[in-house]
Amino acid sequence: MQTLWDAPVQSHSATSIAAGESMRGKTATLREQVLQALTLRPMTDEQLSEHLSLNPSTCRPRRIELVQRQLVKSVGVVKSRSGRAMNVWGVA
Repeated sequence: MQTLWDAPVQSHSATSIAAGESMRGKTATLREQVLQALTLRPMTDEQLSEHLSLNPSTCRPRRIELVQRQLVKSVGVVKSRSGRAMNVWGVA
């Protein structure tokens, strides 16, 4: 049974369910690491992943969960090397 703090899964996908199960008990700790990093300074998702030495596929979902809980918000926008806009995230 998935709780509010577990990693979200796609119930129709066996690989998503397996990935969610592998993260059980870890997401809260990772979410705390992301929140703590953003209290140091605002960062883009790329900077946050590099700062925490986490795979972007692990880091970004934790940041999204913090945004959904209104603990983190976009505090600005910067341009990537390719010219695309990237949000800068900070504590709410």
